[in-house]
Amino acid sequence: MTFEVVCFGALNVDKLYRVDRLAGADEESVIIDFSESPGGSAANTAVGLARLGVKVGYIGKVAKDREGELLLKAFLSEGVDTSGIIVSETGRSGSVIGFVDQKGNRALYLDPGVNNTLKYEEINLDYVRGAKILHLTSFAGKLPFEAQKKLIESISDIKVTFDPGVIYARKGLDTLKPIVKRTYAFLPSEGELRLLTGEDYREGAQILLNEGVQIVAVKLGGRGCYVTDGNEEHLISPFKVEVIDTTGAGDAFCAGFIYGLLRGKSLRECGVLGNFVASRCLTKMGARDGLPRFEDLPCDLR
Repeated sequence: MTFEVVCFGALNVDKLYRVDRLAGADEESVIIDFSESPGGSAANTAVGLARLGVKVGYIGKVAKDREGELLLKAFLSEGVDTSGIIVSETGRSGSVIGFVDQKGNRALYLDPGVNNTLKYEEINLDYVRGAKILHLTSFAGKLPFEAQKKLIESISDIKVTFDPGVIYARKGLDTLKPIVKRTYAFLPSEGELRLLTGEDYREGAQILLNEGVQIVAVKLGGRGCYVTDGNEEHLISPFKVEVIDTTGAGDAFCAGFIYGLLRGKSLRECGVLGNFVASRCLTKMGARDGLPRFEDLPCDLR
C-alpha cells in the first residue's frame, strides 16, 4: 500500500482537565470538566490530513492496553492506516495529562510509556517507500529519535516535513542537524525556533534555510504564521474565532500546510490553509474535534 503521507511520532491519550486557572507552585485551582481523547502531535496531524482526503499511514508504538486500543480505534475510524504501528505485549501506552484554563492556555505533563521503546529495527521500510511526504514529530526518548534519523537515511527519495515540538527544540540545532539537513519543510512554533536558533522568527528561519531546509513555516499563535522559502516571505494573519482550547492547534496547522504542499498550492496558500485548519481546531475542546473536512475548506483552497 502506498501513502501520500506517512506520519511518525509519539502516540498518547490526552487526559484534559478544564480548570478555572492554571495553578503555580503551592497553589490550587478548581477542575470544571474532564475529557479523554486520542492524541500525539503527529497523530493529530495524521487525522487532520485524513479528514482532508489525504491517504495517510502511521509509524508509532502502543501497548496492548485500554489506551492503546483507544488510539488504534480512533485512527481506524478516521481512515488512518494502522499497519505501521507496533503493538507491545508489555508496558503501557503513552498519555498526556493536560490542564486548560478558561482562556485556552494549557499546561501538559507527558508519560511516554512504550513510545520510548520504539526501535529502528521494528520499522517496516516498505511501509514508507513510495510515500510523497514523511512527517516527523518528537519523542521523549533516545531510541525513537535515533530510529527517525536512521529512517531518513534509509529512505532518501522522500520529502521530510518536521515539527520539532519543544522536546526536540531543547536538544539544540546541532543535535537535530541530521534531520534538519534532510527536511523539506520545517514547521516550528515561534518559541521552538528561538530555542533552536536564539533568533526571532525571520532570522531563525534564515538560519534553517542556510542548513538546507527549503521551506520554513513558523506558527505565531494569535498572530498567524510566517512562511518563507528564501525567495519569498509572507506574514499571514490568522482567522478570527472564539478560542475554546489551544490543544493541537499547531498540529492542525501542519495538516493544513502539508495538504497545501501535496496539492501544489503556492507558499502563501499553504500558510493560509495551515491557519484555516488551526483556527477550526481552536473552536473545540481537545486536539481533533474541531478539525475540518475537505468540504469545509474555502472553495479557492481545495
